[in-house]
Amino acid sequence: MHEVLRADSVQPHLIAAPLASGPSASAHPLDAVLAARNAALAAEGIGLRLERRGGRIGLRGSLPDPAAPWKRSVRRLSLGLPASEEGLEDASRQLRIAWDAVVEGRFDPGRPGGWDSDSPVGIPEPAGATDRWEAEGPLAAFRAAFFAEPRRRRRLAGSRSTWSGAYLPYLRRLLERSGDGSGLTPEQFIRVLESYELGSRSRQQCGIALAAFARHRGLALPADWSERAAGYGLHAARFRQLPDDGRILDLLETIPNASWRLAYGLMATYGLRNHEVFFCDLSSLAPGGDRVLRVLPTTKTGEHQVWPFRPEWVEAFGLERLGRDPGALPRVSTDLRRTTLQQVGRRVAEQFRRYGLPITPYDLRHAWAVRTIHIGLPDTVAARMMGHSVAIHTRTYHHWITRRDQQQAVDAALARHRAGPATVGGPPAISA
Repeated sequence: MHEVLRADSVQPHLIAAPLASGPSASAHPLDAVLAARNAALAAEGIGLRLERRGGRIGLRGSLPDPAAPWKRSVRRLSLGLPASEEGLEDASRQLRIAWDAVVEGRFDPGRPGGWDSDSPVGIPEPAGATDRWEAEGPLAAFRAAFFAEPRRRRRLAGSRSTWSGAYLPYLRRLLERSGDGSGLTPEQFIRVLESYELGSRSRQQCGIALAAFARHRGLALPADWSERAAGYGLHAARFRQLPDDGRILDLLETIPNASWRLAYGLMATYGLRNHEVFFCDLSSLAPGGDRVLRVLPTTKTGEHQVWPFRPEWVEAFGLERLGRDPGALPRVSTDLRRTTLQQVGRRVAEQFRRYGLPITPYDLRHAWAVRTIHIGLPDTVAARMMGHSVAIHTRTYHHWITRRDQQQAVDAALARHRAGPATVGGPPAISA
């Protein structure tokens, strides 16, 4: 549930802590811990805070406004968690999931609970259950196997992000709904998958995570699992809101900072993820270079190369400067011993909001992908440049790919028709 607050009465508490209000707002044993946690969140630039209201812990902070999602208002999010040490740990985890949804543009202020189905935030959980399962229960061996994979070890920072954001939330839901996590059955896997909206991104990711877990445990899922889990592209609202090329160029003029204009241009021209802007070899942008960027192995999906679409945007955005001076990008910490890829990505999304841009960084990435579809780049090549699988590429951009393929078929049929009946296999002429 949301609750809108007066910004002038709450904003100071987004910096200071503890946050305790409502009934029984007197001192509580957790208040000192809350204060420390909220100070750490403020230092990370996260716009949500933990709040104790009587015997419950919830969240409060700057969130998209239902009437104008590109604007923010201070709101409360109820989690239904007790004001206990276990409840605090669960609330802390859910806060980060909710904030990731905000940063990535997945937070839906019109949905009850305030976030979209890409994360299970807001579902009451057994206190402390996740920690126990991950440390010594059904998840312990799977987690060890996950990080032991050679490709995971090579990209440890990206693997940690993938585990915490793309696997753990769905595995937690499965274990919560199975009682104590023992005796798992295919039916339980199906029920958890079906709890997500058909065709949604969260259903896709749930299917991937649960399938991997089932393989690890030697459990056979239904033969049509992939079809049940498949998503069918971007949500209709996001589909309608993608900016066209003219809009992308126009929005550049609203960014006053030269460094952030370069970051914006890189994402628009190369379809980069938020954090990938700061983890690229930019030397090819120097005069005489081939302008093919190398995304570094330390990123979420590892090393890959990406070409500019549109190539003329390299000049339009002044990106040649980065070939000579990579330090012209905004100063963002990229030391993965002290930060994470998610935190780097948050900095980018925060800056978009600070400048009042009516799009998210991922809108630029999606627009790049759609551009490659329109010009006829093979899906396998585009998927490799984006650093994801062909299956994910096809599902995410299903609408545009289907339209392209149908248009190509129509054009071919019309060409055959214009060539004459003999070409299209009409009946042979009968001579007298």
